[in-house]
Amino acid sequence: MASDLIQTVTDANFNEAVQGDKPVLVDFWAAWCGPCKMLAPVLDDLAGEVSDKLTIGKLNVDENPATAQKFGVMSIPTLLVFKNGEVVKTLVGYQNKNQLLDKLADVL
Repeated sequence: MASDLIQTVTDANFNEAVQGDKPVLVDFWAAWCGPCKMLAPVLDDLAGEVSDKLTIGKLNVDENPATAQKFGVMSIPTLLVFKNGEVVKTLVGYQNKNQLLDKLADVL
């Protein structure tokens, strides 16, 4: 993981990871996914700016298929934003930093 501000989310720790006072953005990704690789540095940069308002986690869909299946993740990258364990926003595909900030403005 490139950033200390981004947590690794797994099937085992998922329910705990999406709870808390702050909204949690979970990036569903895979090592073979080109757009996922493009998104990784964007999320690292974003984490440095908004870590006081938003927790960012990454879930590898190949290693953690149960959670991806539970939320119907069919395309990656998929970004799900959780508040109190509930999905409040879904973003699919690569987003640049400005697009992400714009689309996340209501949860930040």
